[in-house]
Amino acid sequence: MKTIEQQCKLAFEASIDWAIASTELKNKALLALIRELRVHETIILEANTADMDAARASGISEALLDRLLLTPERIESMAQGLETILRLNDPIGQIIEGWTRPNGIVIKKTRVPLGVVGIIYEARPNVTADVVGLALKSGNTIVLRGSSSAYRSNRAIVTVFESALKQVGLNSEGIQLLEDTSRESVTEFVSMRQYLSVMIPRGGADLIQRVVKESKVPTIETGVGNCHVFVDQTADLKKAIAIILNGKVQRPSVCNSLETLLIHEAVAEPFLPQIAEVLIQAGVELRGCPKTKTILPQVKEATPSDWETEYLALILAVKVVSGVNEAITHIRQFGTQHSELILSNDYANIELFKRKVDAAAVLVNASTRFVDGSEFGFGAELGISTQKLHARGPMGLNELSTVKYIVEGDGQTR
Repeated sequence: MKTIEQQCKLAFEASIDWAIASTELKNKALLALIRELRVHETIILEANTADMDAARASGISEALLDRLLLTPERIESMAQGLETILRLNDPIGQIIEGWTRPNGIVIKKTRVPLGVVGIIYEARPNVTADVVGLALKSGNTIVLRGSSSAYRSNRAIVTVFESALKQVGLNSEGIQLLEDTSRESVTEFVSMRQYLSVMIPRGGADLIQRVVKESKVPTIETGVGNCHVFVDQTADLKKAIAIILNGKVQRPSVCNSLETLLIHEAVAEPFLPQIAEVLIQAGVELRGCPKTKTILPQVKEATPSDWETEYLALILAVKVVSGVNEAITHIRQFGTQHSELILSNDYANIELFKRKVDAAAVLVNASTRFVDGSEFGFGAELGISTQKLHARGPMGLNELSTVKYIVEGDGQTR
């Protein structure tokens, strides 16, 4: 077994080759990744079956089982995400702006790779393909620390990708999957400042906060999504039902799924029975405030902790509010600055919500499930940043670059 330091060093040494790789070579490598992913689908699915069997035997939650699962459809989605990345413009080398100073010196602000990206993530082996594709196109090497529950799946994907890179002549050591998946390995991994340029944790709140607190590597905080929807009194209630159902049920185990429904008191009585019937039929457990329970006495009473919980499961907290201002106040208190949604046809309320809600994404009359790198046209994402430095929202190619100033002169001195 290679040590964590050895693997980080290998990625660091390969980063020079990846940083200067031409767009043509990187696209050629992406084509090889896509081809090999499809050709070796069976091998990857067999590895995933072994991971799923072990996970079930260990009593892992249904939410994590869903994150862990790979299917032919999900592998094809991974391949299509890589195809989107392939078609995107290469940001590296792009001149963002340039100017000439009075003394004749020319200054150009250009995009360059971050260097070596470290990522820690739980289950979700599809993330392995997403982040490798983004790292490759943006000229960054990558060190992956997946969870032990997904190691076989991740290992199969990385082995396939390493083979693809060798076929096109790009240094395959630019992808490193940590062999040590022990809990203690996280502490060592996040101390590799001499090799890693940035650390990105993707997973539950406990993992993210641990990395933020322990990391010696600059960290981008991502992912925890206590996402809200506010149904205003002017909302199209028929559309609201479809949007809320999609946001909660389509894939409840991910960070952009809905966790709390806030509803204007003026439409609570006609709307709550309608939306409750649809959600309960879909298997959703509702937990309501006292006003909600007067309309829906059958639902479970919400506790204070329900308002701050990211369930990642078929559970939805419900609160009746007096209007948009109380909804905004609730979101500011309990939100995680991920994705927040207003359903309304009142221009003033929509504008107030957009201005006052502090989140990476604010949505109007559209499902929170759209807050995703692939849905934004990025092909994939390295995560959804909920902080404000260095990036915010879904992290695509541009967010995996930094800048370098090129200063050109002709003998000038100061």
